[in-house]
Amino acid sequence: MRSSSLPIGWHWVTLGAVAKWGSGGTPSRSKEEYYGGDIPWIKTGELNDSIIFDTEEKLSAIGLKNSSAKMFPADSIAIAMYGATIGKLGILGVEASCNQACAVAIPLENLYNMYLFYYLKASKEGLVKRGQGGAQPNISQEIIKSFPIPVPPIDIQKRIASALAEADALIQKRKEAIAKLDGLVESIFYEMFGDYRFNNKSWSVCELKDVITDITAGWSVGGEERKKLPEEKAVLKISAVTSGIFNPSAYKVVKPENYLLKTLVHPMKGDILFSRANTRELVGATCMVDDDYDDLFLPDKLWKLKFLENCNPYYLLSVLQNKWFREKLSSKATGTSGSMLNISKEKFLEMPLYLPPRELQDQYGDICFAIQNQKSLMENQLAKLEENFQSLLHQAFTGQLQFRE
Repeated sequence: MRSSSLPIGWHWVTLGAVAKWGSGGTPSRSKEEYYGGDIPWIKTGELNDSIIFDTEEKLSAIGLKNSSAKMFPADSIAIAMYGATIGKLGILGVEASCNQACAVAIPLENLYNMYLFYYLKASKEGLVKRGQGGAQPNISQEIIKSFPIPVPPIDIQKRIASALAEADALIQKRKEAIAKLDGLVESIFYEMFGDYRFNNKSWSVCELKDVITDITAGWSVGGEERKKLPEEKAVLKISAVTSGIFNPSAYKVVKPENYLLKTLVHPMKGDILFSRANTRELVGATCMVDDDYDDLFLPDKLWKLKFLENCNPYYLLSVLQNKWFREKLSSKATGTSGSMLNISKEKFLEMPLYLPPRELQDQYGDICFAIQNQKSLMENQLAKLEENFQSLLHQAFTGQLQFRE
């Protein structure tokens, strides 16, 4: 991000020179009176690159007083320093406190808070790289304060932030439209088949083993975390399915000598993939493959499912992704570690399956197919918007962004 030359009036400083930084704390959980008050208390899981007006938990005045938590003014910028959300941001919409995993910046007079927000968003990769080296990346306050930032005059900062906010809003609207399509599929499933928890339309009852004819596991091997060349092959990561949408870019590149003598299981168009191992929340994630991928293969933690003709693939996919079904399945997962649990084939195949008439399943499948096509179009548009946004970020913080007069 750093450019050797900046426009006249711009200058390089450190983040510590243009903002007052602090972090929070967690009051003792053994003291019930420390919680349940009216003081917003932000945890890193609530940082979602957006404005925060309310929080899941609130502190009492005595909880705030008897901990290292402290109050930060509205318009401050919070950033997650470690954990799964490292680098995620939040803009305080109200005066609030936070836990110790958040660093919070109170911009000084010469720094516009939204300019800082978008600069930190653009600098996430660079900040995380500086924090690597231990058991997990940790972007401490010292790392953050020493990180460079180009600072133009305040009026230019506001114009940059406004332009970026406008582009960011287009991305958020597209994401919301995609989410509405997901909600539409769920509501259509409920309307056609009822509440899956109760089988209140009295469909025929069987188990997955009566429909699934084969479960093929992949093969795990180490690989490199880098972009794959056209002639190379790569093994998928579990994250290729965790969102419920197949992600062909979640892989590790494998050397030919490590797979040439192996039978590889490739993800092909229409395949349903299932994650047998993950965290409690993500174990059992399922997706449908959108194309043929001869250059990718499955690890042992991902299964490819084959099933009988009496089950429409879109119907089966929706059942496997059903919230109640996932919770029941997750409760059957075993393991000594909360970070990686496992579902056995036996327990998976014992799960209940309600089978409406194939004709009704097919009607649902046709609707899903049409919605998926629309969603794919929107996702392509979203990818283009995000690509343009990254280019805009680079231009903005190197002084190359042009404004209309």
